[in-house]
Amino acid sequence: LIKDLDKEMTEAEVSEKDAQAEYEQMMADSAAKRTADAKSLTETSAAKADMDAELESHGEEKKASASELMAVLRYTQSLHAECDWLVQYHEVRKSAREEETDSLKKAKAVLSGADFALVQTRSRAFLERSSQHM
Repeated sequence: LIKDLDKEMTEAEVSEKDAQAEYEQMMADSAAKRTADAKSLTETSAAKADMDAELESHGEEKKASASELMAVLRYTQSLHAECDWLVQYHEVRKSAREEETDSLKKAKAVLSGADFALVQTRSRAFLERSSQHM
């Protein structure tokens, strides 16, 4: 009976020591895991803060780029309107310029001493049309 009791006591002590060792190992593992989790949380929080700052900066850049794009589009539209006007009135402006050049040449000739009093170009056609209608 004493042997059995000694044997059970020895087994209980060994079992208790093993359980204590397992508990201490579990506590050490838990502490290491908590430390690793805290470090991971800190790194993740820092990465999130960096990404938030980067996101804000990209948002501001996007707004600036969109504003610049709108300005370029307005400028392009104004150029397009100006070009359309130039194309539309090209012939009118060309004939006006030719008439102005012709008038300047005649004025220069008059100033140089030429006499254009007897030369009729347009008024003759006007007079002919006027006499036909009467």
